Amino acid sequence: MKEGFRQSMAWLHTWSGLLVGWVLFMVFATGTASYFRDEITLWTKPELHAAAAAPAQVNQASAIDLAQTALAQRAGASRRWFITMPTARNPALEASWVPAPPKGADPAVRPKRRAFGSMTLDPASGRELGATRATRGGDFFFRLHFDLHYMPAVWGRWIVGVCAMFMLVAILSGIVTHKRIFKDFFTFRPAKGQRSWLDAHNVSAVLALPYHLMITYTGLVTLMFMYIPAGVQAVYQDRTDAFYADLNGGPAGNAKPSREPAPLAPLGPMLAEASRIWHGAPVGRVTVTNPGHANATVSLVLQEGHDMTLALPNLTFDGVTGKLAAGTGREAGTAVQTRGVMYGLHVGRFADPLVRALFFLSGLAGCAMVATGLLMWAVKERPIHLKARKDGRVGVGLRLVDGLNLGGVAGLLLAMPVFFWANRLLPAGGAGRPELEIAWFFAAWGAAALAGLAFPTRWMWRLQLALGGALFALLPLLNPATGGAGLASSLAHGLWAVAGFDLVTLLLGALLLYASLRLGPRPAVKPRLAGSAA
Repeated sequence: MKEGFRQSMAWLHTWSGLLVGWVLFMVFATGTASYFRDEITLWTKPELHAAAAAPAQVNQASAIDLAQTALAQRAGASRRWFITMPTARNPALEASWVPAPPKGADPAVRPKRRAFGSMTLDPASGRELGATRATRGGDFFFRLHFDLHYMPAVWGRWIVGVCAMFMLVAILSGIVTHKRIFKDFFTFRPAKGQRSWLDAHNVSAVLALPYHLMITYTGLVTLMFMYIPAGVQAVYQDRTDAFYADLNGGPAGNAKPSREPAPLAPLGPMLAEASRIWHGAPVGRVTVTNPGHANATVSLVLQEGHDMTLALPNLTFDGVTGKLAAGTGREAGTAVQTRGVMYGLHVGRFADPLVRALFFLSGLAGCAMVATGLLMWAVKERPIHLKARKDGRVGVGLRLVDGLNLGGVAGLLLAMPVFFWANRLLPAGGAGRPELEIAWFFAAWGAAALAGLAFPTRWMWRLQLALGGALFALLPLLNPATGGAGLASSLAHGLWAVAGFDLVTLLLGALLLYASLRLGPRPAVKPRLAGSAA
């Protein structure tokens, strides 16, 4: 043990945070953006802004009938349909499906993952909004948050899970290390070099400490069955479909279609019956398994926002007769409800606009906590490295950390607005638009990271922060110039989702531009103690 328990915890806090800090910053930043996943997706589809500005009061039963007709025409051979009902945050009717397996495929062989088909419908008329550009929108940040990209999802989830475990260790060891943690919360000394970075780190950490503990622990809980599969394997062996059916309160989702064809019953009466059982609460999602076959089933899930848990009540109907076959109601077991509440806390879909805004601010505090921790290490180590070397230059290790800090923090803050600019500037009907938008995101991030590694200097921080700030701040001007509802129009028509996006990006841009200006030229006094990122 290094000189005592508290000193050992300080060492553990430093290294558990530093080694995975760059991944954690990305996880915090993209996870924080995901609280407004629907709003981001709406902004990235300017073709929907006019319809969202004047939402029609549409009966759910009639809207689902329109979706059923469209899916029967477009994906009649599909084994599974997914329908997301319109909400205030997402006014369109979303329909998607699993593509039918290729002809002649062996039914005994598990099919490889194929891209889902999807379409966006007007819930009032059923007309497909064909002009809507293809984009991942907010879903990109949501999936990047825990799946990463350009790698198998399982690998990404393991990487993020290991980093989350390090994060939990860093938080707990940080609490032990800072014996004056709450007193230091009220102390901030600007322009004091290392002391200022420590004060900023303490403030951002303590400000949302309960949130940081909750979000890290519940993040691990969301993927607990992948990290600790022994219990599931002991009971279910290889029947994972049966396990998730029990967990989610419905039938196994991969049931093979029967050889006997049968027409699918109308979905509208099923929605009406589900709403009646749930005392008028609306349906959120509909899943139809094996449509057009005698063993078709229809699963209805309560709309989010009516309960904190993600173990939402669901009802299953026979797809041919339309009769209620099974349903969990609100009688899920204690273990399922406990996991559901933790999962619900993590994603925050239960939250009203005020609570969601508080979660967003807490997520930003988490970003600041990770970023200041990374920068503080470099600032603290720089005088030691300079003192140990006679040539006045830092070593390779510290230079690498400086470069990774630049690419991991400033580079990501530059890449995120580039994604939105690519969304609006790429041809709306171009092939492969979603992946091209994502490619622009990673190209910008990669270029920023390489520039940071090559020139880990103060002026590079100023340049990347200024570029990111300018791109964020100009998004409210780009929006109306590329067919979206401008800020004045969205405010006048009550289109709060689009207006909120523009206002938040304007504020983020201003903060990044201010940070770039605050860095300024390197002070003339004691230049070696200031550090490249101080």
